[in-house]
Amino acid sequence: MEPVITRFPPSPTGYLHIGGARTALFNWLFARHYKGQFILRIEDTDLARSTDESIKAILDAMEWLSLDWDQGPFYQTKRLAVYQEYLQKLLDNGSAYYCDCTPDDLDKRRKEAMASGRKPKYDGMCRSRGLGPGANRVIRFRSPDFGATVLNDLIKGPIFFENSELDDLVIQKSDGIPTYNFAVVIDDITMNISHVIRGDDHVNNTPRQILIYQALGVELPHFAHVPMILGQDRTRMSKRHGATSVMAYKEMGYLPEALVNYLVRLGWSHGDQEIFSREELIEKFSLENVGKSAGVFDPEKLLWLNTHYLKEKKPEELVTLLEPFLVSLDYPEKPGDYLAKAVRTLQPRVRTLLELAESMKFYMMDTVEYDPAAAKKFLTPAVKEAFLKLMTALEQLEIFDEANLERVFKQIVVDELHLKLGKVAQPVRVSLTGMTASPGLFEVIDVLGKDAVLKRMRVALDYIG
Repeated sequence: MEPVITRFPPSPTGYLHIGGARTALFNWLFARHYKGQFILRIEDTDLARSTDESIKAILDAMEWLSLDWDQGPFYQTKRLAVYQEYLQKLLDNGSAYYCDCTPDDLDKRRKEAMASGRKPKYDGMCRSRGLGPGANRVIRFRSPDFGATVLNDLIKGPIFFENSELDDLVIQKSDGIPTYNFAVVIDDITMNISHVIRGDDHVNNTPRQILIYQALGVELPHFAHVPMILGQDRTRMSKRHGATSVMAYKEMGYLPEALVNYLVRLGWSHGDQEIFSREELIEKFSLENVGKSAGVFDPEKLLWLNTHYLKEKKPEELVTLLEPFLVSLDYPEKPGDYLAKAVRTLQPRVRTLLELAESMKFYMMDTVEYDPAAAKKFLTPAVKEAFLKLMTALEQLEIFDEANLERVFKQIVVDELHLKLGKVAQPVRVSLTGMTASPGLFEVIDVLGKDAVLKRMRVALDYIG
């Protein structure tokens, strides 16, 4: 098999969205599967809308998803001399020509064509005028008038386009900047791209690009057009379906592994398997298993995957990822080993890093805020005796761990006071966390430590008093 070289060419006119990230991922996996090269190219010829901020946002998102590139990033605005060389080749062999038709003239002639039942495409007025370079002149590609162009798509199969339907497209604007359909072909030729894997919104661009390859006498790459991602109402995915920016998911507390796993399954499958390690994805990924129908973005499925990956992470790894969220909530600093111990108790109960950070509040803050309903129900004079006895026993406890804590509670509550454990355990839970729902009571006590537990129980007694 020929050397595999794929590319991802985002336009820096905004953030990296979910659809673009999946395209990048498919190209990355295909290259890695065949031990090939993955190129990152920034298509920044839209000078009015391209920004450095968008470039940074795209690179940050690629790095967060660990989609590392072997070459690049290349910038189209730094390759204008390359485009000029190939433009001249097309001009020299008669495949391109200069045009000085003004926008007003073009608009008028299109309307006339429509009024007489003809197609409103460019009428070829400048084809045989022999114009040279000049102010306000564009360069157009001379499309064939007859025959058909065939796109042999690796996913969709053969697609036929009548050449008579195609326009003499502009390949260089009057400001000297090449247009997308021309620049992308020259980039793919000069970077030896073997496979063009992209969204199927580019299908209609492809016959025009194929004709440019053929006019230059260059062998075509393999094309593979991936179906779109739709919202749950089966319309094109937009903000009303949820966040479309990759980095928005980072800010919401999703793990990159979860998003990668979810995106790859939007349009690709391997039997009934749902969860894949990165190594498995590289090993198993192929274009043969990319479906022809659009993928439907399901936020609940992504959340389910994120919950799985959160549970699987080592607490120590989560502490590092959690730090920005803890800082944003203005929690006081705590030692790393304390945080890891606290995280371990909450991992099975949360779905995102943000939820985890918010759930850490009673571990992080020195004072506890009681839920009013919980305090009213459980922090009553009836528990004072049990609290006092427990506090005395806990103070004397030398080894402060879950096993000893459970033994002390059973001894005092069940054996001495002849109460059910829950009658006292729930009030103690409220005194320590402020809530009726938390990780296991003895886990919480073990994490907080003797001093914090005794202090919070004293505060609860004062509250009862």
